Amino acid sequence: MTEPAHGLDAKLALRRGALVLDVDMALPARGITALFGPSGAGKSTCLRAIAGLERDSAGRVSFGHEVWQDSAHRVFVPPHKRRLGYVFQEPSLFPHQSVVDNLDYGFRRAGRPAHLDREGMIDRFGLRALLDRRVGTLSGGERQRVSMVRALLSDPALLLFDEPLSALDASARADLLGCLERLHGALRAPMIYVSHNIDEVARLADHIVLLDGGHVVAQGSLQDTLTRVDLPPALGEALGSVIEGTVSAVDTHDQLVELAFPGGTLSLPHHDEKPGQSMRCRIAARDVVLARERQASTSALNQVACRVVGMADAGASSQCLVQLDASGTALLARITRRSWHALALAPGDEVWAQVKAVALGA
Repeated sequence: MTEPAHGLDAKLALRRGALVLDVDMALPARGITALFGPSGAGKSTCLRAIAGLERDSAGRVSFGHEVWQDSAHRVFVPPHKRRLGYVFQEPSLFPHQSVVDNLDYGFRRAGRPAHLDREGMIDRFGLRALLDRRVGTLSGGERQRVSMVRALLSDPALLLFDEPLSALDASARADLLGCLERLHGALRAPMIYVSHNIDEVARLADHIVLLDGGHVVAQGSLQDTLTRVDLPPALGEALGSVIEGTVSAVDTHDQLVELAFPGGTLSLPHHDEKPGQSMRCRIAARDVVLARERQASTSALNQVACRVVGMADAGASSQCLVQLDASGTALLARITRRSWHALALAPGDEVWAQVKAVALGA
């Protein structure tokens, strides 16, 4: 499959009940883009409109050099001709067929492309032992694994994942999230991933589009967008920073890993990480405590030296957002205005940002 020279551009309008969708977005040609927002923000409707499943939507959609929709010129390419791999919240499979028959349905239709590592995908998603089983006998997590691999084997130009983990229990969700993380670097086609779980988004996405009330309120790189202080209150829980670094040590006794990043080091709960492995973690603004001095006796394992960049209203009369710089890495802290005044903080001041390791356990 030839990669598109340009990503997806979508300018769409649609009324669906109480929702008035009016979006304008430009998405990159590589990596994973998250559509994130509260319930009812229009995320799934937007994804369906991009796919051509909302025929009443008006506007223009292009992907690479192909125009999929242009209402002004009566252009509309039907969904099956857009070369999409679509994974729904509930798996859409042939229930009376075997796993291997479901997987090979899209693979055969795509002409069994040589560049797709069919066997590798089967192993990466843990499907080898399930190939001969009927889909109807599988658990919800197993069915969703099959659905994802079937979409990947259809050789899509664009992958659309609509909250694929939301119907799963915590164990199945964590397992599949790990599969998707490992897949990320090998993805040839870009992906649009819909979620209302910010920790999922922080682990997977490169780019993010924030939706609220059917409108795009912000879009851009994950770190730059989630550290903005001008987002609406409905997105306040998403505020924070995404730290990217390398696992520098593993403490098997206390079950912690050390993540080295340009601003220092962080201790996080250990799962199955190995030294040298690249890793991300999200620090929510609400989990950051500020101090003038480094604390000698505290249960918070993480203390990062920072400089205060600025302060903004947090949307609640008692709270504010403090913008911080940790040697080039942006952090955000949500504190009370009383704390801001009690610490006599001002832009340029040196502070210590404290974060509990258990707050970084995603």
